[in-house]
Amino acid sequence: MSLVAIGLNHKSVPLDLLERMTLGESDLPKALHALVARPHLSEAVVLSTCNRTEVYAFAERFHGAYQDVRDSLAELCHLLPEEFSEHLYAHYDADAAQHLFTVASGLDSAVIGESEVLGQVRRAWEVAQAEDTAGASINRLFRHAIEVGKRARTETTISHHITSVSQAAVAMAAQHLGTLDGRNVLVLGAGEMGEGMAVSLAAAGVREIVVVNRTFENGVELANRVQGRAARLADLPSELAAADVLLTSTGASSMIVETADVAAVMAARGPRPLLIVDIAVPRDVDPAAAALDGVTLLDMNDLTEFAEAGMLERRREVAAVVQIVDAEVARYVSQSSAREVAPLIGALHDRGEAVRLSELERQRARLADLTASERAAVEAVTRGIVAKLLHAPTIRLKDASGNARGERLADALRDLFDL
Repeated sequence: MSLVAIGLNHKSVPLDLLERMTLGESDLPKALHALVARPHLSEAVVLSTCNRTEVYAFAERFHGAYQDVRDSLAELCHLLPEEFSEHLYAHYDADAAQHLFTVASGLDSAVIGESEVLGQVRRAWEVAQAEDTAGASINRLFRHAIEVGKRARTETTISHHITSVSQAAVAMAAQHLGTLDGRNVLVLGAGEMGEGMAVSLAAAGVREIVVVNRTFENGVELANRVQGRAARLADLPSELAAADVLLTSTGASSMIVETADVAAVMAARGPRPLLIVDIAVPRDVDPAAAALDGVTLLDMNDLTEFAEAGMLERRREVAAVVQIVDAEVARYVSQSSAREVAPLIGALHDRGEAVRLSELERQRARLADLTASERAAVEAVTRGIVAKLLHAPTIRLKDASGNARGERLADALRDLFDL
């Protein structure tokens, strides 16, 4: 079985296509079962965030696995394969593990070093466990990935300063306006991203934070935490008319704020401009609203550029995290290879022991007159001979495991000893 990682992210695909291929948490069980029902895939995890949609799976054949993942994504996202296949990247075995470890470390995010992705990796794994699509191999991989993500954040300063997409959204709004002091800010969504934005706003000197959420009680809970105020979704137009900034990131599968909604708000608020920062994927606000007078609309594309501009102070930490990732990939491959050759080595030693016992049984009549101590000596000598004969093949197979030479040696042992 081989590990594959197949998907697309904010660097490989345009935002409008990425949002069409984002899977909500409620979609994950169906996606997982659709994947493992395919002929070439066994264990699987789906990682779908505002930055990526990726499938990690174990498969018998790489090309078959690629086709299975591509076709599953096409069906789940209601797209033709040719609409997105040129944007798919695919990694295999050690490269797949390296990709996941890089993601968990925050190096593959729009905001380098961001902390939210590690929790997203963990939750994707937990959903796969709950749906019984994560077996022993996936569990080892994702457990290791979580360890790598923690090492990157505790042993380097990669996660210092702006450490999340939600923090970056607030910082980008502050930079665009010069300051958030005295501003009225409306936060649409009380999920993880909305919570992150609201918490960041609480320390930014804003005049008022208003939280609007589909489930009002969740909005109240978040608003109370940040000394803000909650409003119902039905009150969004009136609340938006009084706001200076709208920060939005819900998990909705379709747009919540249409261009006509924004136009009505702008007509009601007079000449006051409105800044909208929409970091939802799929987007919460119709992109066409950016053409309205007085409206500035920023999205994930703008946030990526903003985060890249502020990366200089963290560049030196990237190399340190890369070293951690490389070392952990080597350890993962070594451990995986040892597990893969262990059954073959066990079978080789079982074959040797079977031959030894068979020969002793064949000579039983000739050995019948041996004393107990002599029988023990014969047992010890024959065991020693088998052990010495198999020692060199065992060591060389272990040392070469995980590379092409190791595969050739393993194939040779299987053929020579009929294992």
